[in-house]
Amino acid sequence: MEILDRKKFGEEKVKSLELAEDSREQEWTHPSFAAELFQGRLRWDLILPFPVQSEEDKKSGDELLARVEKVLKEHIDPDEVDRTGEIPPGALKALAQLGCFAMKIPKKYGGLGISQTNYNRAIHLVASYCSSTAVWLSAHQSIGVPQPLMLFGTEEQKEKFLPRFAKGAISAFALTEPDVGSDPARMTTKAVPIEDGKFFLLSGEKLWCTNGPVADIMVVMARTPAKIVNGREKAQITAFIVERSTPGIEVVHRCRFMGLSGIQNGLLRFKDVKVPRGNILWGEGKGLKLALMTLNTGRLTMPAAVTGGSKWCLKVARLWANERVQWGAAIGKHEAVASKIAAMASTIFAMDSLTNLVARMADGKKTDIRLEAAMAKLSCTEASWRIIDGAVQIRGGRGYETASSLRARGEKGYALERMMRDARINTIIEGTSQVMRLFIAREAMDAHVRMIMPIASPRTKLKERVTAIGKAVTFYSRWYPKQFICSNPLPAGITIPKELRGHMKFASCASRRLARSLFHAMMLYQQKLEAKQLLLTRFANIGTDLLAMAASCARAISVSPSDSNEGAAELADFFCRQARARIQKQFRNMFRNDDGFAYRIAQNTLASKYAWLENDIIQP
Repeated sequence: MEILDRKKFGEEKVKSLELAEDSREQEWTHPSFAAELFQGRLRWDLILPFPVQSEEDKKSGDELLARVEKVLKEHIDPDEVDRTGEIPPGALKALAQLGCFAMKIPKKYGGLGISQTNYNRAIHLVASYCSSTAVWLSAHQSIGVPQPLMLFGTEEQKEKFLPRFAKGAISAFALTEPDVGSDPARMTTKAVPIEDGKFFLLSGEKLWCTNGPVADIMVVMARTPAKIVNGREKAQITAFIVERSTPGIEVVHRCRFMGLSGIQNGLLRFKDVKVPRGNILWGEGKGLKLALMTLNTGRLTMPAAVTGGSKWCLKVARLWANERVQWGAAIGKHEAVASKIAAMASTIFAMDSLTNLVARMADGKKTDIRLEAAMAKLSCTEASWRIIDGAVQIRGGRGYETASSLRARGEKGYALERMMRDARINTIIEGTSQVMRLFIAREAMDAHVRMIMPIASPRTKLKERVTAIGKAVTFYSRWYPKQFICSNPLPAGITIPKELRGHMKFASCASRRLARSLFHAMMLYQQKLEAKQLLLTRFANIGTDLLAMAASCARAISVSPSDSNEGAAELADFFCRQARARIQKQFRNMFRNDDGFAYRIAQNTLASKYAWLENDIIQP
């Protein structure tokens, strides 16, 4: 980010952008379907044939899911959890005995050592029953200590801590602070070296730390002494493994939320907590990169969870749409309701396809999934909210009524209102939808940035700049004209249902249009593109819908036409029709829109120009 104008952007903003850029993975060591998509190439060979779970792995997953379901039904009443705000201790103990707090931990450390696919299946199942319990499990091992420890820990650290999780120890990840959300450059928690650097004294506060109030072991992000790089001070964010038994840790407050009443989430205070240097994960200054790389696979749990919840909503909506009669026919026979059911079913097929695809990519370890994971999280969480909203609408007043109230008057207690409250957080945690779109757009531009950076940077020597210019001219003289030619052939040797061929050709052409539009935006706005967040959002939206289309088509092509998956092609077809309409709208609004006008209205509102709209209310 050396090309940023510090006077133009401001010192503080440049520092934030530089820290974010330094924390990114800089190289692409494996191919990425999504990254290629943004470059105008649909690599069908990366997803066809659709990766299938082995029979052996599926069998072990089936056995685990059966045991988990038994424990859930015997020990947990989701509505009681919602009412009391507590997961029964017996339930947590039973889950721990099953190994559910060590599902991904290798067997050599006492864990189950299951695949990402089976882990996703387990969370998918739990989330369809009790969202709070799903959060306990996923926050602990998707983004808590086990995942970064397995990725970046030393063997000594793994041997010390991983067996404890296999015995039921709970973990948490402490990054967010009361005044710091998506901008870690403003982090105030500090870790000061003492005793010749053998220990660090950690002090600060962490907010919204899921599992934090009950965690036995945490990863805590803190500022360590800055370093001087290229004549400028460079912030260092470091990840520490912190044991709860260490003096100086205080649970200040357990947070309560709209939903997810049974989770443990709170404000933690650290005051001169003495942490040995040996508890640093990966290395000093590598904390944010560790967090981002952990989330590459950690985010995969969210799509699995919301897909499980969405399937439950579809089942409830389907039963009611067949049962409820209005104007002489079941409400599912009326077009207004039928259109919602169709959208829900086809969208869930796409969510399931995308979730399974990326999980199996993670298991295969042959593709870079940083973009795919972010796009799956964005796509599935936003789709699930639409599905839950649709299910509540179809159930009408019964969708709004609590499960206990329904049961008290003799009806089936489908807890749609609880599902809605629990689900609202999903487009916020682990990266808000807005941040996800900006992350996706930045990664999508990476190939261009790496090409242009040496040319634009003032630190590049003349000879190197000339070489870089020559390289760029050669590349773009070949690449750019291709983006106007829609010639991506359909994959050879694979039977493609006729209803999907047009969608696959559309996706190929749209990929090239997206690639050239992204390039045009970079050339047109240059450094100002960073502020064009709605434009970047459109790029991310198009790419995400194209990925979901591709995953749906690939899965529909690859499934065998058995009774267990009858109609996969028509579900993919209908989803793709809807996605194409969204994509075409995004393209139409790409460079001709009311973004500037909307921004002016917003600023006028913030400046109280329209404060008169807030009349006749009791002021907050």
